[in-house]
Amino acid sequence: MLGATGELISPSDVRTLSVTIMEWEPDVPRWRQVYAVIEERIVDGTYPPGGQLPGVLAIQDEFGIAQMTARRVLTELRTAGLAYMEPGIGTFVTELPKRPSGE
Repeated sequence: MLGATGELISPSDVRTLSVTIMEWEPDVPRWRQVYAVIEERIVDGTYPPGGQLPGVLAIQDEFGIAQMTARRVLTELRTAGLAYMEPGIGTFVTELPKRPSGE
């Protein structure tokens, strides 16, 4: 079995897997809902600038979504300028623009 970062884990370590339980909004595409969660994690520093984002399979496992949906999330993050891809390595968080002090 693969862990959230793609490493092999033994069945005894399955308890370490992270799963996010989503209450899906019926009128909002699932990719957009997962995107919002990951975007919030980028903004709050859970995924820091320069840090690697979870891969397609990790997102698929965490949120219980299809692989194509997970790919769409990463594509949209790149399109929005929140992430960039290093082919063969992974997707990373871009440096966020500094907010003016007082905001």
